[in-house]
Amino acid sequence: MMKKPSFKTTKFACYASYFTMSSVFCVPPLLFVTFRELYGISYTLLGTLVLVNFLTQLGIDLIFTAFSKHFNLKKIASTMPLLTALGLFLYALIPAFFPHAAYVGLLVGTLIFSVAAGLAEVLLSPTIAALPSDNPQRDMSLLHSLYAFGTFTMIVVSTLFLKIFGAEHWTYLFLILGCLPVIPAVLFMISPMPSREDEADVKTSSHDPKRRVMGLALCVVCIFFGSCAENSMGNWISTYVETALGISKAVGDILGAAMFAVLLGVARIAYAKFGKNICRTLLVSMICAAICYLAVGLSPNATVAFIACILTGFCTSMLWPGTLIMMEEKIPHAGVAAFALMAAGGDLGAALGPQLLGIVVDSVSTSGFVAQTAPALGISAEQLGLKVGMLVTALFPIIGIVTVLVIMRHFKKESKEAESRKQDGESGI
Repeated sequence: MMKKPSFKTTKFACYASYFTMSSVFCVPPLLFVTFRELYGISYTLLGTLVLVNFLTQLGIDLIFTAFSKHFNLKKIASTMPLLTALGLFLYALIPAFFPHAAYVGLLVGTLIFSVAAGLAEVLLSPTIAALPSDNPQRDMSLLHSLYAFGTFTMIVVSTLFLKIFGAEHWTYLFLILGCLPVIPAVLFMISPMPSREDEADVKTSSHDPKRRVMGLALCVVCIFFGSCAENSMGNWISTYVETALGISKAVGDILGAAMFAVLLGVARIAYAKFGKNICRTLLVSMICAAICYLAVGLSPNATVAFIACILTGFCTSMLWPGTLIMMEEKIPHAGVAAFALMAAGGDLGAALGPQLLGIVVDSVSTSGFVAQTAPALGISAEQLGLKVGMLVTALFPIIGIVTVLVIMRHFKKESKEAESRKQDGESGI
């Protein structure tokens, strides 16, 4: 009798990959001010790096949505961390050797490690979902919490490095970070991958296929707005705290960006242990996120705004993994293609949210009206631009509230219709 494979190493490889992958999302935004000062890069171009990051991931997501059955998942999983390392190395080396083409180097590095990030999104969540487990929701929430704790670790290490060695030596930091993904690469090479034999297409179900597809579409919309809410603050909190609130970079990064990540992880761990009603959790999260963004943009008190920035991490923590959990719960056995489509929605939100914020900041900051108005408020035009950007971003969780309410109504109605069809079948009608 053939011995069943042990997937402990596979699960650990997924966790390690998500942990190390956090560096490509959280560390570059910490250096936005440094890039602006060293290379004269505008906020719009800095926001474009985030846009390129997530649009590249979006492209990978869409490719997997259509062709997921044609890929060797084990080979891709093993290659994925190595691409991360290559991207981080190029991100550091091109600006170091060609400072006049620094933005080109940042762009090339971003493109390469974004491919790896896209592969991680479409592979890691469905792999964890496919592994034998007594509590799959716990495993999914834990996977995403490790990303948050990875973000915290990267922020603290990066902040201390830049404080000790100086921001002008940021390239050495990226060379060090580029060595970490080798660990999950080796783990994937020696780990078995779960079979995809039990996966079902989203159109095959005892439920109404059209309503099932509509349910998936609503989940994609939900993860889009949730991702906008999470990643806008996640990518801009360091710049906002340093520039708009006047808090030093080291303190702002550790107490701001790092604590944002900690609360992101703590909330996901808490849901893994105690959470039950994911739809209600998503609704409350959207409401609280909207309140936090409004407080950040409207409060004249720097302490209140700072606390609201941090609490946004807790409020938005379940918007991405929670929507995946909801999709998996309401649309069972959806398959890799459905997870890839969900990742596409999340990555599109992660691309457009921070980019829109950057465009708003630049547009408002350079406005003649704002140049006259800001001094009367006791702040600079740039600070006012950042505040307006946060207020505009509040629209994402506000629209997300409506989306969750529609989703709850949709699945409630679908459940009633499925029960009615079941009763009709049992009665022979």
